[in-house]
Amino acid sequence: MTRILIVECKQEISSFNPKPSQYENFSIQHGDALLDQRGLNTEIGGALTIFDARDDVEVVPAFGARAGSAGLLSAEGWQQLSAECLAHIDANLDGIDAVYFCLHGAMGASGELDPEGFLLSEVRRRVGPDMPIVISLDLHGILTDRMIRQINGLAIYHTYPHVDFADTGQRAARLLLRIIDEGLRPGIVRVPIPALVRGDECITKTGCYGDLIREAQLLERSGKALAAGIMIGNPFTDVPELCSQVLLTFDGSAELPAQEAEGLAQRFWDRRHRLQGKFISLAMAIEQARHMTGPVAFTDAADATSSGASGDSNLIIRALIEAAFPRRCLAQIVDAGAAATAHAAGVGATIQVTLGGETDPDRFRPLAVEATVTTLTNGRARLETMGMPLDAGPTAILVIAIPNGGSLTVVVMSRAVSLFDRAMYYASGLNPQDFDVTVVKSPHTEYPMYDAWVDQNFNIDIPGATSANLPTLGHTICARPMFPMDDGVSFTPKATVYPAA
Repeated sequence: MTRILIVECKQEISSFNPKPSQYENFSIQHGDALLDQRGLNTEIGGALTIFDARDDVEVVPAFGARAGSAGLLSAEGWQQLSAECLAHIDANLDGIDAVYFCLHGAMGASGELDPEGFLLSEVRRRVGPDMPIVISLDLHGILTDRMIRQINGLAIYHTYPHVDFADTGQRAARLLLRIIDEGLRPGIVRVPIPALVRGDECITKTGCYGDLIREAQLLERSGKALAAGIMIGNPFTDVPELCSQVLLTFDGSAELPAQEAEGLAQRFWDRRHRLQGKFISLAMAIEQARHMTGPVAFTDAADATSSGASGDSNLIIRALIEAAFPRRCLAQIVDAGAAATAHAAGVGATIQVTLGGETDPDRFRPLAVEATVTTLTNGRARLETMGMPLDAGPTAILVIAIPNGGSLTVVVMSRAVSLFDRAMYYASGLNPQDFDVTVVKSPHTEYPMYDAWVDQNFNIDIPGATSANLPTLGHTICARPMFPMDDGVSFTPKATVYPAA
């Protein structure tokens, strides 16, 4: 019987969000509670379908921790989280033959800018040099040298917007079982690329990044690589090894995998200008929307909570009010104080509150409004894509009459949660298709959610902790020069080959 230890620790942070995240941000699962992910579109859920199909495999779930994207994890939060994770690993190591570790890759903590590298190093130290370790990662992760030196292989998301969570877990599980069954000693080829990218061409179904991902998938399917992927990092996680990179897991000679990886990296570099965001000013977007007959979306990628932003930007709300926008608008914001005031007043009450600027006041000035409380909820929902729970805390739906204009319906949440689908709108009894303008706090969503039915989706260029206008963010830690923050960046692909861990 092959016994496989399963561990999970995932968070994506924005270094530009001024509010640190804490241990309390994490949803923790111990032992068999991890098995509750069976049947879900998660990496663990996908891996379990592969392991469960084998009579000679026993899974040993140790520890799981997931947190929504947020600011840098505090030193105290990291100390508690890492100690708990390692304690549960230690308690389950007896008789283990292999490890599957589900990670994101864009964690960051005060005093430890490579949390995943630390955890993997500690696991490797505990299990010794010969035990297979395979990890899965978000393509927005940062795979560091320290991480690679601890592992035997990895599986990376192949889709953005992400839909292949379970598929990635399945690929990681199959790779781990191949290493065990066939006695493989894989190596990893890595080609870092000094480029950070955002924008529509990153959508893998339609953009040129997807074309390159499909080349990586062909390497897997043709047998030229055991696993292949292209990571574009999280531009908002300002850490030393932030970059884009090509990764191939291989068995045998490294010569061909290195050539393939360098070729993919060069083709990525050649497309770097296309892989940038295209923006419209907020004033122009409002003016265009004013004269359009169909519904539109305003994408507020700069305040994308799924990428680590605070969620308390009120810039679009303020501009719609000041422009006396004439139709029905729908938006979301994180403001615990306003939500608490609404809950205290009750449904039907008219309240005077400020919205926004609660977490990030240097960017967003609180906006005073008069609003009617129409609905109060507990802020709980489930993501459309994954089925995983959301908990935004006490949540209120406020309706603001725009002077000399239309109306603004705002879902006011107490805590930031991922808003890359419509789950929080639906949980509040609201359907975006009933409105003329919907604010979407995510750089992209799956096509059917908005783009399939809006006349236009405007990508608004405004400040925020996750602005796709990357040179405006102010990176101070990542390696430089880096495109597009610096001019005249040059690149010649050079593969680094990591032998078996």
